[in-house]
Amino acid sequence: MSMVRSIFKELFEVTPTEQRKVFLLSAVFFLLVGAYTITRDLKSSIFISIVGREYVPWAKMFTMILLVPLIFLYSRTVDLMRRYQLLSFYSLIFGIGGLWFAYLLGHETYGLSNTVSSPYRIWGWLFFLFGEGYSPFLISVFWAFANSVSSPDEAKRNYGFVVSGSKLGGMVTSGLAWYLFSVSGFTENAFFSDTFVHQLFLVISSAMLLCVPFVIHFLVKTVPSDLLHGYKAAYQQEVNQSKKPKTSILAGLSMFVKYPYVLGIFGLVFFYETISTVLSFLRLGVAEAQAHSVSDVSSLLFEMAFKTHVIGFLVSLFGTRTLCQRLGTTFCLLLVPLLTGFFLLYLMVETTPQALVNAFVFFKAIHYAFSWPVRETLYIPTVKEIKFKSRSWIDAFGSKIARTVGSAFNIFSSDLGPMMVLPAHSFFFASIIFFWLIIALFLGRRFERAIQKNEVIGA
Repeated sequence: MSMVRSIFKELFEVTPTEQRKVFLLSAVFFLLVGAYTITRDLKSSIFISIVGREYVPWAKMFTMILLVPLIFLYSRTVDLMRRYQLLSFYSLIFGIGGLWFAYLLGHETYGLSNTVSSPYRIWGWLFFLFGEGYSPFLISVFWAFANSVSSPDEAKRNYGFVVSGSKLGGMVTSGLAWYLFSVSGFTENAFFSDTFVHQLFLVISSAMLLCVPFVIHFLVKTVPSDLLHGYKAAYQQEVNQSKKPKTSILAGLSMFVKYPYVLGIFGLVFFYETISTVLSFLRLGVAEAQAHSVSDVSSLLFEMAFKTHVIGFLVSLFGTRTLCQRLGTTFCLLLVPLLTGFFLLYLMVETTPQALVNAFVFFKAIHYAFSWPVRETLYIPTVKEIKFKSRSWIDAFGSKIARTVGSAFNIFSSDLGPMMVLPAHSFFFASIIFFWLIIALFLGRRFERAIQKNEVIGA
């Protein structure tokens, strides 16, 4: 524990009373992102093997529709459970679900033993939906919980360390997966068969999720209650709201109409997810072209994931806190689309498979290590309905709209001739960056005004 404290003291200005809370939040995020990293890339490689790469854009669009009733159910659970119980509940659900999928992965008909790819293999579509649910129902719920127990100043001081914990978890799982999938591609040993290694990592992912409720319980029981109130004005608003009747399951969605601030956060997610969808589809093409088996595809994807987490770990550990405190929220929000535009410009100029991999790795690393924690601070001065219900629509339904747009563009660009592909991508990316900058400026100014006036957005 003394070593942890010395790291806190050297890299961050964390008070002794905050240390346990920040460390345990980092531990939870370590487990969640470690599990998410495994399932996110296995989702793609397994879907390609079972259903086919050409159906990935369609899978992303169908997922958007199928997640809508799940979001309504989630909105109901927000009213029935306390904040920490919500995160524990979904960790258990996805942990148990992962074990079930791991078992079916070895089935002769449903699993990888059946090497015939077909769009009629429903299990592949279900697993893709399961993997897509990690972000809105695990990662987003974690951030909603973290934002509800953190003040704006704590977020600037501590979110860098919390994110670095997640990057460490991603490095461990993606590095191990990269190694074992590489080995399984060059041996006939049954222990390292394609199916076994995929099952093994799904079990590891599930085991990490099943540990989350225990860490959450320890955090709630050992951290002083006054450190779990976060932004005082928002906490007081929640106390007052608890005495009134519960809001409807559409309350989170109605906030989009009432508050442009919420719609602006949706815009940030939309712009990122749209670009990410286009780059991810191109990345899958590179991985599939260089692979000879499903393990080869998984190995290449986890190699990219490992490099992403290494860069993200360094950025979050040494850069996120410094930039947030010295530059302010508004400038940090503007810095994200500017950096994204730079990576995309590099890709448009180089236009090689390696340039695509480099642009994708740096784009993802900056998002997870810097953009995401900066964006999360925007939720701190908001009411519970926005923190939990609105963000569920933003991170699930909203992100799926973006992925639908990105997937539609992927389908459109696939039909273009070689001479038109580059101009189409250039115009598409430039338009997104332009509107991204405008929304970032608006949100940054509105956030800083709310903090200065001790205002609660959505009250």
